[in-house]
Amino acid sequence: MPDPDVGGRCAVERTIGIAIGIPQPWGAELDAARATTGDPQAALIPAHVTLLGPTVLPVSADLDRRIDRLLRKVAAASEPFAVQLRGTGTFRPISQVVFVALAAGIAECERLADAIRTGPLSRELTHPYHPHVTVGHDVPGPALDDVFERMADYSARFVVDHFTRYEHSGNGRWEPLRDYPLRPR
Repeated sequence: MPDPDVGGRCAVERTIGIAIGIPQPWGAELDAARATTGDPQAALIPAHVTLLGPTVLPVSADLDRRIDRLLRKVAAASEPFAVQLRGTGTFRPISQVVFVALAAGIAECERLADAIRTGPLSRELTHPYHPHVTVGHDVPGPALDDVFERMADYSARFVVDHFTRYEHSGNGRWEPLRDYPLRPR
């Protein structure tokens, strides 16, 4: 039986996403930068690099098992890798987004994202995949300009040793469901 949603009805679908969470202290720094823009999503979406964007799926124990099997297989076939965050970029004018760019780890993120978007998670992309960490989204232009400038010299380096499956909750938050450790070297 499907899980009841907040309104007491039975949920027939849910939204998941797969991402690399940004470890501390850098995650808190990037979350704070996003919050300064007035972005209402800043408190609900922790700093991350998306591997699979929001994906609506039917509620199904069999589908959950298939997704879990796929994600374990992808993680087991991937080694930990270094990510270097450096500087800012934007998707404007196409999308009102400012982000911190990846200077290293791009190819590894692309490989993970491609492998994840197969089988039960196969989907077409509306835009080419571009790994990044959002620090401003759909806020007024001056706030985007400000965070673009303030974060232009930002730099952080860390090792990615897992990715996480998230589910969008009824309160707007992305809740972590499970980590998938990458195969040690």
